[in-house]
Amino acid sequence: MHLLRDLVSITPSANDHHPALRCAIGVGVPLVVVLLIGRLDLAVFATFGAFAGIYGRNEPHRQRLATQIRGGGLMLAVILAAALASRGDVGPWGLVLLTSAVAGLGTFAAGLFRLRPGGSLFHIFAFAAIASVPQQPPLLQGLGTAVATVAFAVLLGQAGALWPRHRTGWHRPAADRPTARHLAGLARESALYVVAALLAGSAATALGIGHTYWAMVAATVPLVGQTARARTNRGLQRILGTVAGLVLTALILLPGLAAWQFVLVIAVAQFAAEMFILRQYALAQAFVTPLALVSTELAHPSDPAVLLADRAVETLIGAVVGIALVLALHLRQRAVQLSARGA
Repeated sequence: MHLLRDLVSITPSANDHHPALRCAIGVGVPLVVVLLIGRLDLAVFATFGAFAGIYGRNEPHRQRLATQIRGGGLMLAVILAAALASRGDVGPWGLVLLTSAVAGLGTFAAGLFRLRPGGSLFHIFAFAAIASVPQQPPLLQGLGTAVATVAFAVLLGQAGALWPRHRTGWHRPAADRPTARHLAGLARESALYVVAALLAGSAATALGIGHTYWAMVAATVPLVGQTARARTNRGLQRILGTVAGLVLTALILLPGLAAWQFVLVIAVAQFAAEMFILRQYALAQAFVTPLALVSTELAHPSDPAVLLADRAVETLIGAVVGIALVLALHLRQRAVQLSARGA
């Protein structure tokens, strides 16, 4: 009963429309620019560069500036690595191994920089999606697009300071140096992300399903949370939200919209996702799913039916792997605790 309640409960809004609007503009404007110059091949670089705006959503302006620079810099490193990997013949299994490594390194770096949201979900998505693109634009053009989009997102993050009532103090927060215990915890968490990504990616690749990185992303979703119940709930919400999102995506893709309409859908979906991501994860996923799939279609059109089927199967595989890993760890911890009490 508690699990069912957690699946459908929604928390009150906390001025979520402010970061949601910043994120929507942060991805919408760069996509309009690449559309107007006729360079939709750069759309994927603009989309992932805009992820810098997701960080530091409720932080004071000075702290948000530092957070978004760190988050944006890390995303640029991932984008560069992905663009370089795409120029080599890594193959599907090589992509799984490289993406799993990114999952671990991204999680460690995000924890070291104390980024929120933590983990490496965005880094897995960005690396594998870009590395999977068969025909890449020139490296400097793709990276330049990402840099410009990150800079735009950072500027948007400071835009509220133009209005005195939204302006926050420009004081420097106390330095928070990582302790040995914190680093050890990050190492364990990073290893868990590597295992989850590797298991899900290997399963999807062995089954011959396209877009294996969606399984890898879904496998890391249940790793966020303080308790096994919270983590399991998050994995189930990922599945339920994706199912709802696939219905919405079908209504968007099947009519065959124009490119400018896709850009509008992406901006609206980004706004809606950020409105609910901290309040109700399943509801947010209903908008994240069309956001991800329409972004893919904008840059590299494909068969919508195949795309929808891949997303459904990959999400199910990844979420099941992630939940199974969480439950296995929980049972192991219980066994250790019982053994310690018996001793």
